[in-house]
Amino acid sequence: MIGFSQDSASGWIRSYEIDQLKPQIESAHELLHSGKGPGSAFTGWMKLPDSLDIHELERIHRAADRIRAQSDILIVIGIGGSYLGARAAIDMLTPTFSDLLPREKRSAPHIVFAGNHLSADYLYDLLETIKGQRISVNVISKSGTTTEPAIAFRILKQWMEEQYGREEAQRRIYVTTDKSRGALRKLAVQEQYETFVVPDDVGGRYSVLTPVGLLPIAVAGIDIDAMLDGARDGMHHWQNPDPDDNPCYRYAACRNVLLRKGYQIEVMVQYEPSMQYLTEWWKQLFGESEGKDGRGLFPAGVANTTDLHSMGQYIQDGQRILFETVLSVEESKHTIVVPADDDNGDGLNYLAERSLHEINEKAARGTILAHVAGGVPNLRLTVPERTPYWFGQLVCFFELACAISGYLLAVNPFDQPGVEAYKDNMYALLGKPGYEQKKAELEALLAERDS
Repeated sequence: MIGFSQDSASGWIRSYEIDQLKPQIESAHELLHSGKGPGSAFTGWMKLPDSLDIHELERIHRAADRIRAQSDILIVIGIGGSYLGARAAIDMLTPTFSDLLPREKRSAPHIVFAGNHLSADYLYDLLETIKGQRISVNVISKSGTTTEPAIAFRILKQWMEEQYGREEAQRRIYVTTDKSRGALRKLAVQEQYETFVVPDDVGGRYSVLTPVGLLPIAVAGIDIDAMLDGARDGMHHWQNPDPDDNPCYRYAACRNVLLRKGYQIEVMVQYEPSMQYLTEWWKQLFGESEGKDGRGLFPAGVANTTDLHSMGQYIQDGQRILFETVLSVEESKHTIVVPADDDNGDGLNYLAERSLHEINEKAARGTILAHVAGGVPNLRLTVPERTPYWFGQLVCFFELACAISGYLLAVNPFDQPGVEAYKDNMYALLGKPGYEQKKAELEALLAERDS
């Protein structure tokens, strides 16, 4: 199982402080598992993967096979939880430079992402790059009206129909959306696209183990069955509400103890470049779940050892308002050994015949010691390997910890009311029907600030 240690935060977290949280943790556990807590309508992720329909899983496998056979590139259109989980898995579990290989040496198409921002240059470059390539599209949206993915899909749908004709474009567009309603569902029925369901009871940031994440992950050639096995084992194992026996809950408890002592920022630290988007998914999961009602930790991330030459200075000597959660991988997939050099001009012969993975691990341990000595508490998570099984279990670990941590904060960890504020302003300034009064108010405010 995934390991958790608070040893490098023992100077800040006392055992009695965890003990004092146990009644609150047990209450949070009961709220979560009884379905009586705030946001309980969106706790369907807890039943995954056991609740995933076997026929739906088989359809995902078949669709993934078709996409691999018919495509050089799969474009995944989605924003937030509609793409971050899939991208985290694909980056973490596929060879780093596989996209540079010629098609005959790759087992899967290139997978690129669109609809997660509003950059004209990005979309222009994408359209230029895909000319002459065989393209499929997977558009992911519960409603079909979220601005960023909706714009990207409108543009790419038009491109597909011009490139292939409407009938062939229909065979190359795959839709993941609501099972019965919404603009995208209506369009999918009209155009006869193959569709997959975003479950009603699973919010976007918890949806990586649903068709939202599983289809693009399967297209990448990743074993989604093993991934689901890892999540299943984790969900079944982490049922004990006692944080002494449940590392998910222990992690939730430790971060809440530190928050109550004034540590406002949690920095996720990883030492594998392929895990950058796992950090991005984690940031959304915790930031969107906890950051409300003036509460919650601010989730940030660094990629070491790279960021030790930039952010490392602040972490070592800056304000004491943050703690680190270090995510370590015990075994690397490959072994690279530092060769000996007779001249030893770079002074590295003391590392000769030692593996890069060992050197990376020593760098991590040395950094933890330095930061703890500098006054930065460190928590540590350990994953045996970068495999689909352990990715699935890691997803389960963080989702359970996030739900419990949110209830400890007395917030609803499954809604995101603050996300609507920017949307309302954007809609008004762009002249969306129904926002005329707000448009006038905002334009007057902007004019006053600009004067």
